[in-house]
Amino acid sequence: MLPIKPPCIVGLGEILWDILPSGTFLGGAPANFAFHANQLGANGLVVSAVGNDDRGDGIICQLEQLGLAKNGLRRVEHPTGTVTVSTVDGQPSYTIHTGVAWDFLPFDDALRDIAQQADAVCFGTLAQRSPESRRSLQAFLQATRPDCCRVFDINLRQHYYDTSTIEASLQLSQVLKLNHEELPVVADLLQLPPDPELTVRELLQRYRLRLIALTRGADGSSLYTKWRTSHHLGYRVEQIADTVGAGDSFTAALVLGLLHQNDLDVIHDRAAKIASFVCTQRGATPQIPDELRQELVG
Repeated sequence: MLPIKPPCIVGLGEILWDILPSGTFLGGAPANFAFHANQLGANGLVVSAVGNDDRGDGIICQLEQLGLAKNGLRRVEHPTGTVTVSTVDGQPSYTIHTGVAWDFLPFDDALRDIAQQADAVCFGTLAQRSPESRRSLQAFLQATRPDCCRVFDINLRQHYYDTSTIEASLQLSQVLKLNHEELPVVADLLQLPPDPELTVRELLQRYRLRLIALTRGADGSSLYTKWRTSHHLGYRVEQIADTVGAGDSFTAALVLGLLHQNDLDVIHDRAAKIASFVCTQRGATPQIPDELRQELVG
């Protein structure tokens, strides 16, 4: 029997350096997502752009060290992205710098080939703040196979979103992930019922979504499908280092579970478990201990 090929899972969008009080770490939700998917047994890669500068060289070196494929990276004549991150009561606050490389992601035939090989793609709104990257991101999604699991991890940041971008992204998606603070914003923009449960049900129906993941921070999370709902209280964390990357690890475990067709409650438990571990570590891309990885992979 031939060995099972690991799924190809793409983080599509921004890649950058998170500059935290405790140090500088590889960041950007798509990169964090791809890293955690890779740790969980997938072939994770990032599709993004970096500059022809020292920080761009650093990102390429970092991807090599993390075991992530680099063939989705493009180098452009703009500075590599950075985000200054501060934390208040364990919650991250972001200063996202503009006019950077991932705002100018080009789409080419090689990226089209990656799109057609992808088993899952995760993307958000931030990387669509510039017209060029928005066109490239949507072209990538349109080039994926019909069975590709396209995940819209909405990640509303500052003012970098609008109704048309959110609607276009939902129409290209099978899965939506958002948090309890983003849900009423989406409901208002899309003129949906203000009640959270009704908002979720309307989103599932209107955009024919396979699943919606709603996270509530310390209050746990819920997974909604047309037929089932799974609620999880989350795992108690004695001491939070920071929450940067926790949501991205949750999404990675969710996607792997969906691809492997695991039970919804099993998927949910594993996603909550990896997110709680990431909260105990500094930065968005901590290495998962072997014992925990084995438990998560199943």
